Amino acid sequence: MTQPKRPRVLAIIGWIVFAVVALGCGLLTVLIITVETGALGFVTGVVLAGIPVLPVVTIYLWLDRYEAEPPSLLVFTFAWGAAVATFGALVINTASTEVIRASGGDPTSASFLVAPFVEEGFKGLAVLLVLLLRRREFDGVIDGLVYAGMAGVGFAFVENILYLGRTLHEAGAAGTLMVFVIRCVVSPFAHPLFTAAIGVGLGIAARTKNWALCVLAPVIGYVVAVGLHAAWNLSASTGLEGFITAYILIQLPIFIGFILLAVFARRREGRLISRHLAVYASTGWLATGEVGMLASLAARRDARGWARRIGGPTAKRAMRDFQEMASELAFLRERMVRGAAPRDARHQEYSMLAAMSSLRGQFLPASGTPGGPGAGPGTGPGAPPGTGPAPGPGPGPGMGYGG
Repeated sequence: MTQPKRPRVLAIIGWIVFAVVALGCGLLTVLIITVETGALGFVTGVVLAGIPVLPVVTIYLWLDRYEAEPPSLLVFTFAWGAAVATFGALVINTASTEVIRASGGDPTSASFLVAPFVEEGFKGLAVLLVLLLRRREFDGVIDGLVYAGMAGVGFAFVENILYLGRTLHEAGAAGTLMVFVIRCVVSPFAHPLFTAAIGVGLGIAARTKNWALCVLAPVIGYVVAVGLHAAWNLSASTGLEGFITAYILIQLPIFIGFILLAVFARRREGRLISRHLAVYASTGWLATGEVGMLASLAARRDARGWARRIGGPTAKRAMRDFQEMASELAFLRERMVRGAAPRDARHQEYSMLAAMSSLRGQFLPASGTPGGPGAGPGTGPGAPPGTGPAPGPGPGPGMGYGG
């Protein structure tokens, strides 16, 4: 019984170390910003910079509805972007500016020659750490977009505090309002969108066993992120007219492309879930009606409402957990088919199936009521490797939820 505890202890130690590092970086960043902006500028910056955070985060959570990422990892990536990445960028960007000035160059050139490489590197590192340390929670492009988005939102929040507070200190309320409109209203997605390219690259790497693609996809993603960031910073240094032109020609098309990519990727997840869960329907672990429900976001919502009406909040939570685990199971199955699954994939598969059977018992009506359970699942030549009879009653062949 001592062996399973070791990874948990290491995880706790890791979280403690990260909390200390993030807190230290955050406090130092607050100190640096306050010295530059003054207390009033800092407080004003916090209030104004916080306005776009919730809407942008909500959009990323909406994108991740098939399999919501663990709140702990969302907090990790946001905190990394807000504390670690911003502090690292402040130190390196400031130092590079001084080096350029001392060498007789234009110090403002650091904004597009240095800052994009540094900032995208720090933000992208958060996504890479999730992939390396919590591989089971990283299933593909959607996860890459979400983690990259959270890191970008955290970074943008703190950077906006600095710019808003500095402008209030130097130019007063009118200048601050202009900066607020440009950074928080017109382009709140800028940082998340730049880092999204890295998230896409790492998402592709997570889905392939091709080592060349595993390396090239994230590298290309980083290069694209740096290029977009540099172009954006360069446009900001050309005045309002140059900024508007770059916004129309660069930022707006990127934003539209991001929306199309996100919608395509999410629909693809639905098709993937339907395809891979059908294997478990053919062997009795799931009903055909359940597969249809799990592959549709609208049907999932109806099923949670049905579960609440039948069994209250407890049944609704069980249905939600059932749906989340089904998504994880489908994504695991996808990696197994691609040959990119971990060695213990079969054990994970069976554990998920057993857990889903247990959850089903928490939201289904008693046997004999409409929509109740039928015959238990069987096995056969099409059964997934490593599975066996379910540890409890399974669904009938036509079961659906929401009626």
